[in-house]
Formats: sequence, structure tokens, C-alpha cells
Amino acid sequence: MNNSWNKVIYKIWSPIYDKIFNSNLFFNARRRVFDEISFNSRDKVLFVGVGTGADIELIKHFDLEITAIDLSTDMLKKAMEKYENTSITFLEMDAQNMEFNNESFDYIVGSLVLSVVPDANKCFQEMIRVLKQDGKIIIFDKFISKNKQLSLPKKLLRPFIRVLGTDIGLRFEDLYRRHGKNLKIVEDQSIMMNGMYRKIIICK
Repeated sequence: MNNSWNKVIYKIWSPIYDKIFNSNLFFNARRRVFDEISFNSRDKVLFVGVGTGADIELIKHFDLEITAIDLSTDMLKKAMEKYENTSITFLEMDAQNMEFNNESFDYIVGSLVLSVVPDANKCFQEMIRVLKQDGKIIIFDKFISKNKQLSLPKKLLRPFIRVLGTDIGLRFEDLYRRHGKNLKIVEDQSIMMNGMYRKIIICK
């Protein structure tokens, strides 16, 4: 995967994305991710890889200072159409190279983004960089189950699925081991598909 290819892939995905990833099973999973999150008024919240804005509707966003970024112009347009009468700031930006100062946000939300970007390490590192001290990162994504190896069929399928814009072989523990020196995992739970999709909350 690379940024140019991802733009092509998500141009194709954008008209049907909500029908798949914001309905039924995925909608219920997304809702569970935010069920117990208590934002404070005027918290600065960054949605990384906001896509069509599926997560924003699940929170009380009117009292928050929300910035939402995505590399895909087409996905971003879908999100902007949904929230055109709000104060949300939408920016076309690479999640692996964010144009924000260090420690800019109280919360970082990354739904289905680490498994999509070409370099998950860079993306995670950037999330940490722009998070304030005592801030939290909220992750909803698919990872290899803890203490398990990728099965042979998945190993064979992985390169082909990556061409479609996502990685089924990402292990969160590897990311955390590289970048989690000053972080603490405060929640890590299975959300969907027997632990393949997880909700992970990290405190700085």
C-alpha cells in the first residue's frame, strides 16, 4: 500500500463505505467503542482517518473542538456533507505526517486507520506526538489476536487484501512495544469477530 494507491482505493470505496462500515455489525461495534467515553466540554478531539465521519455522529460533538483529517478527498467530502452546519474542521492530511504541533489534542480517535495506512508505525507515532499529556488515544481496529500467529490462509491472502486497502496481519502489541514507553493501556477489549476487532484506549 502507498498513499497514491489508497486515494484510488478510497475513491472507489467512498460511495458504498457507509453501507458496509456504518451499518449493522460495524455500526453496533462503533457505538460500543464510544458508549463509555466521557468527553468534557471544549475538549480538543482529533479524528485521524475520519473517512465519511461515521464516528462523529456517535458522540455529542457540538460542545467539542473537533478536527477531522483524511487523505482521501472523496471520503472527506462525504463527511463534510454530513456536518456542513457544524464547527468541525475538516482537513485533507496524511495521518503519517500530521501538520499539527506537539501535544495539540486531548483525545485522538483512530478507527480503522492503523490497518489502512501504508506505515502503521509512523501513524501511531504521530498520534502519540500530537496527544497532550494526560490525553487519551481511542483505537478501533483489526489486529491479530493476542499470542496468536497469522494462519497460513491469511498469510497467503494478506498481500492481496493489502491491495484492496487494508492489512489483516497487523499486531497491536508490536506497535505498542515500539512506541509505548510513556503510554499506558487503560482498556483493551474485544469488540467484534472474536477479538479480531478491538477497542483500545491508551493514556499518555
